[in-house]
Amino acid sequence: MTHSIISTIVLGLVLALAFGVVAHRLRLPPLIGYLLAGIAIGPFTPGYVADARIANELAEIGVILLMFGVGLHFSLEDLLSVRGIAVSGAAAQVFITIPLALALGWWQGWTPAAGVIFGIALSVASTVVVLRLLQERRLIETERGRITVGWLIVQDLAMVLVLVLLPPLAGALNGEASVQSQVLIQSLVLTLAKIAGFVALMLIIGTRLIPRCCTMSPTPAAASSSACQCSRSPLG
Repeated sequence: MTHSIISTIVLGLVLALAFGVVAHRLRLPPLIGYLLAGIAIGPFTPGYVADARIANELAEIGVILLMFGVGLHFSLEDLLSVRGIAVSGAAAQVFITIPLALALGWWQGWTPAAGVIFGIALSVASTVVVLRLLQERRLIETERGRITVGWLIVQDLAMVLVLVLLPPLAGALNGEASVQSQVLIQSLVLTLAKIAGFVALMLIIGTRLIPRCCTMSPTPAAASSSACQCSRSPLG
C-alpha cells in the first residue's frame, strides 16, 4: 500500500513537471501538461498504471486545497457584488445550452435523457480548470476574476440541485415511469436544508470564530499578521 502511494505520487509529479515544461515551451497553459501526465499514467495508455483509488483521493485533496486557496482571496462580499451578472449569466448559459443539446441529441437519434445530460455537461465549466488558469494569470482579485468565480459558484450550486433531482426524474426522461412527486420534493427539501446549514455554518465559523482564533497569538505582531490573513471569509 505504501509503495503504491509513493510510486503514484512520485511518478505523477515527475510526469506533471515534464509535460508542464513542454506545454510551457509550446506557449500552452501548464495545466494541459498536467492533464496529459494524468492520461499517461492512466489505464487507457500503455506502460505504468497508477492506483486509481489513490489517484482519486489525491485529486480530491488537491481540489480541496485549491478551493481553500481561492476562498482566502474571495470573500462573500465579492460574490454578492457580482451576483447580478453571475446569477443571470449562469442561468442563461444553462437554459440556452440544454435546448441546443436536446436539438442535437434529437438529430443524432438520442433519447431525451441523453440530450439533457449532454446539455448539462456542456453548460457547466470546470471550476478547477478555470480557477487554476485565473491563478496563473493573477486575475482572481480583478473584476473579471470576481465575476468568473461568482459565475462558477452559481453553476456549482445549480449542479448540486441537478444531481439530486436527476435520479427521481430519470425514469420520466426516458419515458419509462412517472415522476414520484413525493420523492422529488423530499430530495429537493433535504438538499436545500443541507445547503442552508452549510452556508450558516460557514458564516458563523468563517467570519467570527476563525478570525478570533487567529488573533489569539502569543505576540502582538503575530496577532496582527494572523488577523490580516484571516480577515476574509474562506469560501473554499
